[in-house]
Amino acid sequence: MVTPAVRSGPPEPAAAARPAPARDERPVSYFAPCTLGLQDALAAELAALGAQQIETRPGGASFRGDRRLGYAANLWLRSAIRVQEELLHAPASGRDALYEAVGQLDWRRYLGVEQTLAIDASVRDSAITHSGFAALTAKDAIVDQFRAALGRRPSVDTTRPDLPLKLVLVRDMLTLYRNLSGTSLHKRGWRPVQVKSPLNEATAAGILILSGWDRASPIADPMCGSGTFLIEAAGLAADRAPGLQRTFAFQLWPDFDAALWSQLRAEAVGRARRTLPFLLEGADRHAGAVAIAQQSAEAAGVAGLLRLRVAGAAEWQPSHTPASVFCNPPWGERLGEGEDLVQSWRDLGRFLHERCAGARAFVLCGNPELTRHLGLRAGRRWPVMNGPIECRLLEYEVRAGEAG
Repeated sequence: MVTPAVRSGPPEPAAAARPAPARDERPVSYFAPCTLGLQDALAAELAALGAQQIETRPGGASFRGDRRLGYAANLWLRSAIRVQEELLHAPASGRDALYEAVGQLDWRRYLGVEQTLAIDASVRDSAITHSGFAALTAKDAIVDQFRAALGRRPSVDTTRPDLPLKLVLVRDMLTLYRNLSGTSLHKRGWRPVQVKSPLNEATAAGILILSGWDRASPIADPMCGSGTFLIEAAGLAADRAPGLQRTFAFQLWPDFDAALWSQLRAEAVGRARRTLPFLLEGADRHAGAVAIAQQSAEAAGVAGLLRLRVAGAAEWQPSHTPASVFCNPPWGERLGEGEDLVQSWRDLGRFLHERCAGARAFVLCGNPELTRHLGLRAGRRWPVMNGPIECRLLEYEVRAGEAG
């Protein structure tokens, strides 16, 4: 299934004009996927939101809560990719059983006949072995129900569906979710251009949370690129909800509680801080990257919280000694990409040794052979996927007087 594009602005008029549904306070089950390796960061975020029965697994966490929690999770979660509400969990061995299980739900609660849907399916160790067939069967069950009741049916839209569904079939057990988020939550809505960033927003935020950064002390990124670490850090420190600048799939659904959503947004706006008592600083040797970082920070409303410079790591001098350093230096997918790659790591090592005494440095790397050029020994390591590459997040204690 193709991920739908970010929608900006208020809900469509048809959604806003619907009568308000009765407030649903019943607890339901949710699942939020995240970057593999960041599930503990996600669990910490969920606990802070008041989620119950949080259980992590590689690449995500399940939890329980009411509708308010589901909405708040989309508004506030930084490390999650999406938030999914479980609609159905039932045995489904074969096509007929799957069709019957999906058809038992009253789909008019979740979708208007004039709206669109799409189903993303995955199957494993089941009588149905093809994910496309599983998705087609579930779709048939839904649209046949509408056709029988109303004489017409919703359409399929794999690009921007009003109701994105996730079907998981494992050992002939079906779990069907509706995706409250729509577009991936890492798309905050503040990138002025969609750069090919080596680090997406949710992964950067998850690393910041996983590190234990106190959100109250200065940080620096000497190779900031398009500024993802710094912008996410500003949002964390200023308590700014990452979902305020975008819309979500659930805003188009028949059971959308517009009053509840308006209340949650108003609370989030009221919490946001305008200033911080410390600086978040970054530099990069590429002027184009720094220009994009500045534009992104302005779009995110945090430009006043950052200080960005065009400078190489070996020469850059932050205005204050940072308490923490976060960095995703270039590492390539293999060795032998030139002396410039090694020199980048030597420059980073020089920066840490000469300007970061007493700091903790968190460095993301997909090539362990390069880390020896820092002249430091990692104290902790976390496995973290960065796109398709298995990386390590390395923590270094930079001691005063330590020489490289």
